[in-house]
Amino acid sequence: MSLHPGMVHQMSFAILALTLFVAISLALHLVSVAVAIRKCRPGGPCLDASPDSPSVSIVLPVCGLDNYLEDTLRSAFRLDYPRYELIFCLARPDDPAAPLVRRLMADHPWIDARLLVGDERISDNPKLNNVFKGWREAVYPFVSICDSNVLLPRDYIQRLLAKFDADTGLVCSPPVGCRPDGFFAEVECAMLNNYQARWQCFADFLGLGFAQGKTLFWRKNDLESAGGIRALGAESAEDAACTKIVRSLGRRVRLMEPPVRQPLGMRRAIDVWNRQRRWARLRRASFPFYFSLEILSGSLAPLAALIAAASLAGLPALPLALGLLAVWYSAEWLLSVKAGWHHSRRSLATFLLRDAMLPVLYVNAWLGRGFEWRGHDMRAAEGARLS
Repeated sequence: MSLHPGMVHQMSFAILALTLFVAISLALHLVSVAVAIRKCRPGGPCLDASPDSPSVSIVLPVCGLDNYLEDTLRSAFRLDYPRYELIFCLARPDDPAAPLVRRLMADHPWIDARLLVGDERISDNPKLNNVFKGWREAVYPFVSICDSNVLLPRDYIQRLLAKFDADTGLVCSPPVGCRPDGFFAEVECAMLNNYQARWQCFADFLGLGFAQGKTLFWRKNDLESAGGIRALGAESAEDAACTKIVRSLGRRVRLMEPPVRQPLGMRRAIDVWNRQRRWARLRRASFPFYFSLEILSGSLAPLAALIAAASLAGLPALPLALGLLAVWYSAEWLLSVKAGWHHSRRSLATFLLRDAMLPVLYVNAWLGRGFEWRGHDMRAAEGARLS
């Protein structure tokens, strides 16, 4: 049966549109990989601190015994920087991490370090409440709010300062997963590293950087002029509030290079799901427009478009689909190798499972606002505005 000329024209347009979408998606994927390789290559020699380097306060909120906590906390005592202070914050005196913090402080008496305990409620965000007392007590002009479960390189402060120019309001770092124990910890590596860190590097490259709370490095006066640390409570996620404050000041969020690493240890499937669902719901609440575009990320959307275009054109879809996936995931494998990130013979399976999770997380994020964070039931606040 011959097709009506109008139908032929419509099919041709559909094939062209689908093919163009596949080409753009693949090009963006490959460019983002190239950018991430450049930004995430393992650091060379330790950066030296100049004699006139500013003094820095590092505020570390601690809550419970994370995997590899002693390693991550100890790294904060071994920074190669002349003038810095460590301020550890605990919400409760009976927190199981308290003895470890005190022991490490005793092991390094030459480091200016102190432990503050108390829970001052300035927001619905338990982490922000814990950080508040540390921010208030920080005495130096630059302050890094740094999660306690990441490994700090010896030149951590130098690498933050290297990105802090006149146009910068905040320097941050996404977590790069390392030391995974088990398949689902490797899935989290695929999510944190090859997906989230890659896209955050690309956003930074485009000048659209956004904050992520593993490290939030401020010039203290900048945040004080914008309402102080209480202003970060305007959003459910303090890093989303940081992004909006910095942009309101006409400045940029920049990315530390290379990003800090988070040793994961054992992860169950439910751990990975809960963490990614929490982040997805927070992104959807804070930046709904940008989040709406996430349905196009990952390999599934271009794969579906390629299969549809091949079917309409009467071409064999399977070899084309396998070719697309081979190029897509080979690029991700190359990124892992060049950046020195975790990769193994299970990496392809983790990439595939991650991309299968993305649309499920996307739909779930639109269906609810509730999530749990370290035993606290919370809800992602929608429509928040900074005063």
